[in-house]
Amino acid sequence: MYDIDTTRPASPFYNDSHRQWREQLRRFVDREIMPSVTEWDEACTLPAELWRKAADVGLLQMGYPETYGGIEADCFHTIVAAEELARCGAGGLYASLMVHGIALPPLVHYGSEALKDRVIPQVLSGDKHISLAITEPGAGSDVANIQCRAARDGDDYIISGEKTFITGGMRANWFTTAVRTGGDGYGGISLLLIPADAEGVSRQQLDKKQGWWCSDTASIFFDQVRVPAANLIGGENEGFLPIVHNFNRERLGIAASCVEYSRVCLHEAIEWAQQRETFGKRLANHQVIRHKFAQMLQRINATQSYLELSAWAEEQQQLKVADVALLKVQATETLEFCAREAMQTIGGAGYMRGGRTERIYREVRVNAIGGGSEEILRDLASRQMGI
Repeated sequence: MYDIDTTRPASPFYNDSHRQWREQLRRFVDREIMPSVTEWDEACTLPAELWRKAADVGLLQMGYPETYGGIEADCFHTIVAAEELARCGAGGLYASLMVHGIALPPLVHYGSEALKDRVIPQVLSGDKHISLAITEPGAGSDVANIQCRAARDGDDYIISGEKTFITGGMRANWFTTAVRTGGDGYGGISLLLIPADAEGVSRQQLDKKQGWWCSDTASIFFDQVRVPAANLIGGENEGFLPIVHNFNRERLGIAASCVEYSRVCLHEAIEWAQQRETFGKRLANHQVIRHKFAQMLQRINATQSYLELSAWAEEQQQLKVADVALLKVQATETLEFCAREAMQTIGGAGYMRGGRTERIYREVRVNAIGGGSEEILRDLASRQMGI
C-alpha cells in the first residue's frame, strides 16, 4: 500500500499541536467517514448525527472564540482539517459539514452580543446549522448587483427576493443573508440573520449537480419575510465589509482542499500503476507514466509551499489580496491537472463510480468557480499589482 504521506514535503510551519490535530482528525475520518462516504455521496445526503460527532472531536469549534464554545486555532490547524477531510475524496462532505466556516464569521466579528449568544454555541455544538445566502439567479460573483430587498418597517425588516446555489440550504436553521437596504452598488448592501422557520421562507432542493452530491444545495425564497432589525449584522448599508472579511480564510481553505484532492489523485494513480500490468510489466515501469507522477508532485508541492507561505502571511496580517487570489487559482489548476492525469493513468476503471479519483474529477469545476472564479481572481490580482 502506497503511503500518501510520503509525498508530503517537510515544513517549518507545523508544531506538535498541528501534528496531534492531524492524528486526531485522521482517526475520526477513518472511523466515521471513510467507510460510508461513497454510500452518502450516492444517496446525496449526510447523516444528521455527523455534525455532533464532528463537534465531539473539536472540528466544528476549531478557530472560534472560547467564549461561545470554540477552540482557539491558527491557519495551519485549518489547513490540516481541510486536508484530512479531503482525503475521503468527496468535496460535498467538506462543503456541507463545514459550511458554517463561511456563514458564521460575519456574525462572530460584526454581530450583536445577543445574536452571538443565541446562535454561535448551537452551531458549534452541531445542534443547529447556519448557511451563507449571497448568490442570486442574477448575481453570483457580482455581489454588488444583488436584488433581494429588505425594507425597514418600524422595528423590523421585510425581506423579499431569492437566493440560489446555497450550500447547506435545506438543512440550515439560519441564513446569513445579503440584502439590499439602500441604493445600487456595494454601498446599499446589508447583512441580516434570517431564521429558516420564519413565515414566508421556503426552499427548493437543487439535486441535479455534476459533483458535491452529498452536500445539500438549495434555492431560498423570501416572500415578505419579517425579521427584527436587531438581526442586522453590522451597520445598515455596511454589509459588504462583513461579506469580504472572511474571503482570505475561505480561499485558503479551498486551496488546502484542492492540494489534498490532488495528492489523493496522485496516491490512487500510483497504487493502480504499481498493481496493473501492461505489455509484460507494471504500469509504473513505463517511463511515460512515471513522468506523469513527477509532474503531478511538482505542481502539488509548489502549490503546497505557496499555501503555507500565504497562511503564514495571514497569521502575521500581511497576506496580500493578489497572493490569496493567485493561490486559489493555482490550487484549482493543480487539481485539474492531477485529476486528469490520474484518470488517464487509471483508465477505464477510474471512469466507474465509487472511486475517489472519479468523484474528484467531477468536482474540479465547482472548485474553480466557487469562492471566486479563476477569471475574476486573476483580474483582481492584476489590479492589485498596480500596473
